[in-house]
Order: sequence, then C-alpha cells, then structure tokens
Amino acid sequence: MKKALITGITGQDGSYLAELLLQKGYEVHGLVRRSSSFNTWRIDHVRDDLHLHYGDLVDTSSLTRVLELVGPDEIYNLAAQSHVKVSFEMPEYTGNTTGLGVLRLMDAVHEAGLKGARVYQAGSSEMYGKVVETPQKETTPFHPRSPYGVAKVYGHWIAVNYREGYGMHVSNGILFNHESPRRGENFVTRKITLGIAAIKSGKAKDLHLGNLDAKRDWGFAGDYVDAMWRMLQQDQPDDYVVATGETWSVKDFLLEAFSYAGLDWEKYVVIDPRFFRPAEVDLLLGDPTKAKTKLGWKPAVDFKTLVRMMVDADMARG
Repeated sequence: MKKALITGITGQDGSYLAELLLQKGYEVHGLVRRSSSFNTWRIDHVRDDLHLHYGDLVDTSSLTRVLELVGPDEIYNLAAQSHVKVSFEMPEYTGNTTGLGVLRLMDAVHEAGLKGARVYQAGSSEMYGKVVETPQKETTPFHPRSPYGVAKVYGHWIAVNYREGYGMHVSNGILFNHESPRRGENFVTRKITLGIAAIKSGKAKDLHLGNLDAKRDWGFAGDYVDAMWRMLQQDQPDDYVVATGETWSVKDFLLEAFSYAGLDWEKYVVIDPRFFRPAEVDLLLGDPTKAKTKLGWKPAVDFKTLVRMMVDADMARG
C-alpha cells in the first residue's frame, strides 16, 4: 500500500485529492494547522479513513517530524495562503507560507533522506501575471502581479532547484483556475453562487463584486487533482500546465450562473471598488497540450456544467 502525505488536505484541492488517493488504495496522511475551531468540513465524509497530523509550512520541525513518522512515497504540497487579494494585505505572511514554505518542505524531504519519495508542488497561473504570450505554456516567462504570484514563482524555482541539485523527483503543476462547490467563500466564483443562493432565499438583496472583465481559464478541481497524481506516476519529474484551453470572463460566469438560477443579474450586482486589485491580471489562458500528450490527462467537466454544479450546491445548502 502506497503512502501519501498531503499538505493543505482540508482545502478544496486537498479534499478531492484525498478522495482520489483513497479510491486508488493509498494510505492517506494529511497535514493540518492547529486552530481553535475545526475547519475540516471538506473531508469530514472521509475523515475516518485519513491519518491527520498537526503541522505547518512555517514550522520546519513539524514538517521533519511528520515526514519521519509517515515515510511517504508521495508528497503533495497544496498548502498556501492562496488568495490573491489577501496577499496584497498580508504580503509577508504570503511570502513566508507560499514561498518559503516550499523551501522548508523540500529541504525537510531532502534532509530526511526520503530518496524514493516523489513530490508535487502546486504552482499557479498567477505566476504568468502580465502575460507575454497567449496561450501560456510551460516555457512562457513568468511576470507575477501580486505577492501571491511572486511567492508561487519562488516555490516553483525552489522545486526545480531541488530536482536539479539533489536529483529529487519533484514535479510542478502550473494549475489554472479550478473551482468546485468546495471553493473558498471569498473567491469570486463562490461569492457569485453563494450570492445567488442568498438572493433566492431572501437573505440578501444584492451582490457586491469587483472587476467583471478579468478573463480566466476555469476548470473543475476534481479533474485537476487527477493530473497531480498522474505527474507523480511518471518515471521522470517535469513541469506541466493544467488547464482547459478555454477562457471566460468573470461576467461570463456571472451571466451563466444568474441565468441558470432564473435571475436578472443587473438587478442585483453592485460594482464595488473595494474588490479591485492594485494590479490586475487581465487574461489567463492555458495550453494543456503537454499534460494531455505525456500524462494522458484531459478535463471532463466543461464550463457551463461547472457553473451549474456550483449554483446547485449552494442553492441546496440554502
């Protein structure tokens, strides 16, 4: 039985990845941060099948302790301060967790002597930022436009450095936007679907949003964790863009969601300057050719299905 360790297991991606690995017969371990309140709702349905350990990417000793205790065959580093807008308000914390956290983990794996372990590092399309070519592929230069994007670039190159410097099996996944009913409530897609549910139930009269013109390549998180797993099954580590190859604006998401719910968005949406970023990323569109050809991966859920899935889930929650 293979052992896997997932940092960020209580997040959107971590929960879907945990499900996938359990289905494949893995012994699944997860790293969780100590908190005064439980934030495990995404994994509660499989919690009895998981092995959870307290630890944090800002605490090297906890990483070393868990790695030595578990001795994982595969390590998926999904933990991060992952909200772009928040990274402008907490840049130092974002750099410490999302950037230096990768260094701490890579060094802990190296120092623990886990030579056979395979490591996945979660990259982001936000690393491309002010894009120099469209679509973006593995060779497209990075130009991040937020502290989050900058921290992810650092993590990406640290992963490459440990791969080249120590021969570690480390792969970077450059994942474009991926959503689901488990998406955090402060991300724009979930804000929209939660807002619709609140309006339909009479709990809210309007929905405040920022820039509706930003375009993103949106996929389903459940599809994307399959790509992560496929990367670590390859004989040689590498870097892969994971995307749908289609781009839609925030307004497109908004229109589809409100239309599906039978609402006229113009009656409820308020453009609020508070939600604009200091530096915007206008367009992200990924080229998943390498992932499709080398990994045999392709997304199964299209844009409209994704939007409707999220609306249905939040409407059902009330």
